[in-house]
Amino acid sequence: MARQDDLSTPRGTRGGVSYDRDTFGPIAERFARFFGTVTYLFWQTVIVVVWLIINGAGLVFRWDPYPFILLNLVFSTQAAYAAPLILLAQNRQADRDKSELERDRERNARSLADTEYLAREIAGIRIALERKADREDVVEAIDRLTQALEQEHALSGAPYRRERDGDSDLEDPRSD
Repeated sequence: MARQDDLSTPRGTRGGVSYDRDTFGPIAERFARFFGTVTYLFWQTVIVVVWLIINGAGLVFRWDPYPFILLNLVFSTQAAYAAPLILLAQNRQADRDKSELERDRERNARSLADTEYLAREIAGIRIALERKADREDVVEAIDRLTQALEQEHALSGAPYRRERDGDSDLEDPRSD
């Protein structure tokens, strides 16, 4: 017996109306932005005032008498469409904020790693500088070498002459 189900599509999808979220989202954002502008509030106020004047005074004909039920219906319909559009725009903004927050966290983590690396490098340089011979170490080594040379030349009997400024001048024994 052959199976009747088509496993390539999930259950409940019968090819109904679908829409692209990436196309519909920017449209909803434009509507939400427009609903929050002074221009929208101004034109809505003008339309309401004209509606009330025409229907209240009965200048042309009264299609919506005093309790203005039709005007109330128009506002309710507008609110029914505006609220989901505004919520959709807010959700898209929240998604953008979330992805931006993730990028900021990644950037901060990289900055922290770079800072820690540089701190380790500076510590390594400081340690290397502490081990480096300074002037006193070099002077002490030269003094020890000078004393060793003086002792060696004194034992070998080579003529040795010391000058006043601390430099020593050994005579070449072959010059005699």
